[in-house]
Order: sequence, then C-alpha cells, then structure tokens
Amino acid sequence: MLIQSRNEPGSAPTGAAHDRVYRALRTRIMHGEILPGQALTLRGIGREYGTSMTPAREACRRLVAEGALSLSFSGRVSTPELSDDRIEELASLRALLEPELATRALPRAHFALIDRLQSINDGVAQMVAKKDATGYIRMNLEFHRTLYLRAQAPAMLAMTETVWLQLGPTMAALYGRLRRSEPPYNHKLILAALRAGDEPGLRLAVRTDATQGLRMLKG
Repeated sequence: MLIQSRNEPGSAPTGAAHDRVYRALRTRIMHGEILPGQALTLRGIGREYGTSMTPAREACRRLVAEGALSLSFSGRVSTPELSDDRIEELASLRALLEPELATRALPRAHFALIDRLQSINDGVAQMVAKKDATGYIRMNLEFHRTLYLRAQAPAMLAMTETVWLQLGPTMAALYGRLRRSEPPYNHKLILAALRAGDEPGLRLAVRTDATQGLRMLKG
C-alpha cells in the first residue's frame, strides 16, 4: 500500500510540484538542452527544481511514458539514443502529421498569421547567427507550432509534439552536423505557399522541412 507523504507547511502540493518539474524538464528535452544518452538522477532533478524526489520521480515516469526518457532495469534514467530505424520512424510520422496540420491551417492563414510566422523566422535567423542550437530548435518549433495551431486539430498537434519531444536531443546533434548559416530554406517556401494559397506547395515544403535534415543522421 502506498503511503502519501504530508507536504511541508507552506510548500507547494506534491501534484503541483510534479507538474512544474514535468513541464520544465519536458521543455528542456524538446529544445535539445539534454544530449542523447545523457543520464539523469532523481536526486539531481529534485535539487535543480527545488523539490523532493517524489515529484521528480513522477515527472520522469510521465516522460518515460511519452518516450522522452528511457528507464533501464537498474533504474537509470536517460534520454534515448535513437537508432536509424527509430529516426526513420519518427521522420515518417512527421511527414504524415505535419503536412496534414499545415493543410488544415491553410484556410485560416490570414495575413497577420503570415506576418507572425515571418517574424518568428527572423528570430530563427538570429539564433543561427549566434550559433545557438537550443535557441534555434526552440524558434524552429515555435514557427511550426504557430502555424499548426490554426489547424484546430488538438489531438493531431499533441501527437506531433510527442514526436518533437522524442526527437529533441537528436535534433541538437543534427544542428551541429548541419552547420547552418541561414534559416531553413523550406521556411521561405512555406511562407510563399501560404501567401499564394498553394496547398500542394505547402504540403511539399512542410514535408521536406520536417524530414530532410533528420534523414542526414542515418548511417
């Protein structure tokens, strides 16, 4: 039988602490701040976020269930090192989900949204100029999320974000290999297709942008 511990006077409820740790750690993983195969300890997570080990353990359990962390038989928690087959699988999921989200967003892609996407892409360019891998991943995902929110397909977007989460550490490794000097060219094609109302062009640009770089990691 599980015995629930009583919270310290004036402390946050365990559930609130667990959710805070989960969201913070999830964001770090998605943005590539934790490298593939990097080991984490519950004690270290709790110390970093100012909680006991219980919220840290619950946050890690959720992230393991989402595929963002792996748990060994010995209890070691780490970010997964993706095999070529796994990268291919996740790239294929992006190729299925993201063009569909973009297509659903197209009828609602008003000029204000396109201007917002252009502004975010300018931010991507700034991260590239600063050689800030984490900032680049964060702004790149913001570009895509801002567009996909207009699809009004929350279940599909949630699935897409889970794929992004599993790919976060790998995306950081990919950034180093790409050695970018400018924003992704396909972002320009996405913006142009949105302005023109070009659905086939939009689907192609989104699919290429989502998968082209990932497939460079194979082999």
